[in-house]
Amino acid sequence: MKKVFLLSLGCALLSAFSINQSVQAQTAEFADAKYAGIGKTALAAMQSGDIDKWASMFAENARYYWSSGDSLIGKAAIADFWKKRRADVLESINFSSDIWLAVKVNQPQQAVQTPGVWLLGWYLINAKYKTGKSMTQWTHVDLHFDSNDKVDQLIQYIDRVPINAATSN
Repeated sequence: MKKVFLLSLGCALLSAFSINQSVQAQTAEFADAKYAGIGKTALAAMQSGDIDKWASMFAENARYYWSSGDSLIGKAAIADFWKKRRADVLESINFSSDIWLAVKVNQPQQAVQTPGVWLLGWYLINAKYKTGKSMTQWTHVDLHFDSNDKVDQLIQYIDRVPINAATSN
């Protein structure tokens, strides 16, 4: 009787694990590695100062959010901001130690989550400013892609304190 009970318990646990795995597979899955390539190409364009190439990844109605709550709406506003920043504020910017993870969210777990492909990126930023100061910090970005593989939402998690210190005279 004890063996039958243990066998039944084991089958029930395996069944529950299989059901849980299929629910998780429906919720999210790995996305195509091409999205990581888009992230790498974008960083290289920003680093070289080619803002037009960098901005080409955005949809016309894109939204760019910083973790501080600031935002830019529209591809033109995003490109204009970064062109001005690269020309007037930054001497140089370098990215290194980047890590990329492309995920397809099939079933959002909360109402505020957007389904579709998300590219999650982590990298080290080393920036030199026209003030003669520099700043180094890790950042995290989340990029959401529309059906045309254009970024329609970017969220950058960054600490403004070292940036503000490096840009002040």
